[in-house]
Amino acid sequence: MPDVEAIRKQAKRYLRWHRDGYYPVAVQIRMYLHRYRGLSDEAVMAADFKLADAQELMARRSGFDSWSALIQGADAMSKPTQPTDGDVEIVAAEPQLFVSDMETACAFYVSKLGFVLVFSYGEPPFYAQVARGGARLNLRRVDGPVYDAETRGNEPDLLSASVRVNDAKPLFLEYQQAGADFHQTLRTEPWGARTFIVRDPDGNLIAFAGRGT
Repeated sequence: MPDVEAIRKQAKRYLRWHRDGYYPVAVQIRMYLHRYRGLSDEAVMAADFKLADAQELMARRSGFDSWSALIQGADAMSKPTQPTDGDVEIVAAEPQLFVSDMETACAFYVSKLGFVLVFSYGEPPFYAQVARGGARLNLRRVDGPVYDAETRGNEPDLLSASVRVNDAKPLFLEYQQAGADFHQTLRTEPWGARTFIVRDPDGNLIAFAGRGT
C-alpha cells in the first residue's frame, strides 16, 4: 500500500513543477489524466492545473481511479510501523543510465523490455525516463561510448541497475521472445532467488531478480 503522505507531498511537487514551467511534467500529466491527452506541452503548461488535478494524477499513477479511492484504500488497511530518520522518508530510487543514442536506447527499453516512455527532454532529446510497474530508469545521453574496453574487460559483470520482480521466469521468457540480448540467462542463485541480466545497446547491464521456485 503506498504511503498517502508521501504521495500527497509528491502531488504538491507536481503542482509546483507545473507552476514553475518545468516542461517534462507535461508528459506525465498527459499520460495519467485523459482530459489532457492530445494537447501540446505548451497547452498543458498553460492549463489551469490545480492541486486536485495533481492528486488525481498521483492516484492514477498508484493504480487508483481517483484520490478519494486512494484514501479509502489506505484507510482500509493497517499501516505498518517503519523506522524513520526524523521527518525524511525515502520513497523511491531511479537509477540513471548513460546512453550514446537516445532514440536507440528508448526504442530498446520500450520495444524489447516493455517499458513505457514517461518523458524525453531536449531537442534533440538528451534526457528521458522509461517505466514499467514500479521500476523507473532515467536515461542520460553522453558523447562517445558509455564503457571502454578496459573497464568491461576488468569488470565484465558491472551492473547499471537491479530490478526486483515477483517472478523472474515469465519476464525472462517474454524478453527471450522479444529478442533481448542477455548477459546472463535465467538461473537460480545459491541464495534461492532466480535472476537474469539483460544488456542494452550501450552495454548497460540490467539485472532482474525474483523469488525462487
